[in-house]
Amino acid sequence: MDTVVPIDEEYFFDDMVIISQTDLKGEIIYANRAFCEISGYQVSELVGQPHNIIRHPDMPRAAFEKMWDTIKGGQVWNGLVKNLRKDGRYYWVDTEILPVRDDDERITGYIAARKAASRKDIQEAQETYNKMLDAEI
Repeated sequence: MDTVVPIDEEYFFDDMVIISQTDLKGEIIYANRAFCEISGYQVSELVGQPHNIIRHPDMPRAAFEKMWDTIKGGQVWNGLVKNLRKDGRYYWVDTEILPVRDDDERITGYIAARKAASRKDIQEAQETYNKMLDAEI
């Protein structure tokens, strides 16, 4: 269980949408202002870093394996993710990630849009992720 207080997503997000784009390896090449404000990082601290810079340790590896399999396969992935802010607090987001393609339909990177997750969805995700984490041990 977390000892750090979560941010109040519903208040803090205020209808903002977090957008980021990565290369094929998952390194951030673009982060919008909302991403910076919500994560607590400056854009200069995010660009060039692996996207997992904001990965919360409570997130099971299997959730990200499924995500990578889906987007590398050219499909859209949607799910809830618990992220870690620079200041140690955390926030939950409802995430959609899709491949970015060039003119020849080759995948050149990924773009993600995230919004605040509902409390109901967070509770369901936490239960699922806790079971997944227990299986990893």
